[in-house]
Parts: sequence; structure tokens; C-alpha cells
Amino acid sequence: MILAETLLFSLTLIDSGGILFLLVYYIITLSDLECDYLNAQECCDKLNYWLLPKYLAHTFITFILLLHGQLILFILNLPLFIWLTFEYFTVPRGNLGAYDPAEILNRGQLRKHLRDIMIYVGYYLIFFFIYLYCFILALLKGDPLQRSADDQIVTEI
Repeated sequence: MILAETLLFSLTLIDSGGILFLLVYYIITLSDLECDYLNAQECCDKLNYWLLPKYLAHTFITFILLLHGQLILFILNLPLFIWLTFEYFTVPRGNLGAYDPAEILNRGQLRKHLRDIMIYVGYYLIFFFIYLYCFILALLKGDPLQRSADDQIVTEI
């Protein structure tokens, strides 16, 4: 074990919470584009700027779970890691990034991006509560009240 379990799950909670806030920002930015409050160039610049931090944050979660030996959570995070890696490194030639201003309003790309972001929000929301549950279990695993001695009264914690 590299980290204590409480520290591990607190880091994953903070990281996935940050990604959730970032995804809400993505939803707001894409809906502003849909309502013509932003032009396509501004919207795509904002979204492409946060693409690498989102990828790195999920990569951090995935590898810290692997290093700590949480194999089930690692395996559950691996498909999204593979998908984000594919999405980040397979930008079509000539595009400015995963969100391209020339194509975002054509061929239903805006709806596709909104759908993908909603899937990410659902995924991270589920895993946020899984990490919260694991964090609470890790906190309770220590037995801070020394309940093993029934006849002894514990006056200090």
C-alpha cells in the first residue's frame, strides 16, 4: 500500500468531484453555443482547453487505484480511461481539437457532444458515490472507539 485507504479515497473523491464540476461547465458552454450566446470558436477554445486536465485527472484516478491494489475499481475505471485516451489522441487531421468550430454545428456534432458529456456525468456521479462509500468504510475500519473491551469505559478518543 502506497497511501492509506482514507487518503486514497479522499483523493479520488476530490478528483472525481473536480471532474464533475468541469463536466457541468462543459454542459453550460455547449448549451450556450446551442442558444447562440457563444460563437463556435469561443466555445471550442474553452472546451479544448479543459480536455487535457480532464484526461489527466481520470488518468490519475485510474493509476492511483492500480498502484494501491484496488483492482475492481481499477477495472471499472479502465474502459473510460481507454475511451478518453482514444478521444484525446484520435483528433481528425485538420481539426483544432476534439471540439472543432467548423464541424460542431454540422452533422449533429453538438448533440453528440452533449450526449457524451451526459454519459460522463452519469459515470462520474455513480463513481463519486462509490468512492464516498469506500471512504466511509475506510474511516470506519480503524475502530477509533476501541469497542473490543466491553467492560472498559473509553473517556478519550
